[in-house]
Amino acid sequence: MQPDAGELSRALAGRISALAAELLPAGRRDGQEWRCGSLAGEAGNSLAVHLTGQRAGVWCDFASDERGDALDLVAAIRCGGDMRAALDWARHWLGLGQPTASASRPPTRPAAPPRGAPDEQADAETQARQKAAQRMWLAAEPHLAGTPAAHYLAARGIDLAELGRQPRSLRYAAALANRESGRNWPALLAAITGADGAHIATHRTWLAQDADGIWRKAPLRDAKMTLGPMTGGTVRLWRGASGRPLTQAPEGETVAIAEGIETALSVVLACPELRVLCAVSLPNMARIALPAAVRTVILCADNDAPDSAAAHGLRRAISHFAGEGRTVRVARSPIGKDFNDALQAECAA
Repeated sequence: MQPDAGELSRALAGRISALAAELLPAGRRDGQEWRCGSLAGEAGNSLAVHLTGQRAGVWCDFASDERGDALDLVAAIRCGGDMRAALDWARHWLGLGQPTASASRPPTRPAAPPRGAPDEQADAETQARQKAAQRMWLAAEPHLAGTPAAHYLAARGIDLAELGRQPRSLRYAAALANRESGRNWPALLAAITGADGAHIATHRTWLAQDADGIWRKAPLRDAKMTLGPMTGGTVRLWRGASGRPLTQAPEGETVAIAEGIETALSVVLACPELRVLCAVSLPNMARIALPAAVRTVILCADNDAPDSAAAHGLRRAISHFAGEGRTVRVARSPIGKDFNDALQAECAA
């Protein structure tokens, strides 16, 4: 009899140091944790994987609020959320069997939900984070003009006045608490909504002035973080030519999706006729649910190395939308890392 999901997860947890190093090679050991930037695999600190003790194998991406056990980690990184493929991959990695084609084949459907129903405590914690995110949003200033948030975007080449109005999904908090520093900072807030348009999480970018008085990201290890269960959600930045809500998108519409808020806003300025969404994180891009009326998806990709973890994440997003029968196009900036780099270069010229 083959081991079940629980047994495989425990076996993976027993070898979590080797597993984390293989799945997230750009990460590093930090005390009793393996640290990385995100599930996409870039260097950073937002993703933590416990390496020892009773919580070995448990992980959390504090920027996206995604979390799980060792088997969930395999599913998210190697299998695009496909738990069946993750089970197969884990058995092979542990030396318990040979992989089938599904272990390495990108999923051709939306990512499977996490295994099993969450227990009552976990569900209560998720609801508490979502409510906290909504309270944070409601307490913020709805108008950016003249605030440090507007100055921060302007320093990135993003002048919202060019659009005639600011996206309603953005707000400003004059003094937002930050756990890492133990103090308050000004912050740009973005509302993350689910497929039905409900507010499910709030993205935060803490801000500070540099030596020249220019507003930048605050000097924090994690200057950008998300509060609330954001999986599958997006920041709806621009409705495009139709002006309709996403749930009422006209038949045959094209949607552009970028990973970060600044990149997405740069696309809005360049192509205001397009509907533009921000996925917040690259792994989340492959989990976004779009209305059937959206027939073409433009993925505004960063210029990452072809063999990087980010490139693999992009391929999962392409597979996700193509598997739904949509036309998928990939757009890249002609210079720099992303479209915001191109916009800043244009402003400086």
